[in-house]
Amino acid sequence: MSTLQASAQNQLRQFVEQIERLEEEKKQLGADIRDKYTEAKAVGFDVKALRQIVRLRKKTNAERQEEESILEVYMHALGMLDGPPNTDAMVDAMMAAE
Repeated sequence: MSTLQASAQNQLRQFVEQIERLEEEKKQLGADIRDKYTEAKAVGFDVKALRQIVRLRKKTNAERQEEESILEVYMHALGMLDGPPNTDAMVDAMMAAE
């Protein structure tokens, strides 16, 4: 097995240290986010709904429509909805996604 040159060793060490720092920052950000959800819950907001809103805001309108249409079809297939699924909305959403 060959050893790395000194410059490559230094570069590798820098990468590892930077990744370690970023991982620590990510851990701290995760704790900050949990604190915000706890704070929102303390003033009466539903945390589960907040998490869903945050997730949905990351998606485009077309992505949300496609997801909702597919969900509607699946729920209908499982007998969870009355009436037929809105297939026109599903087709529109799938066309928009392409």
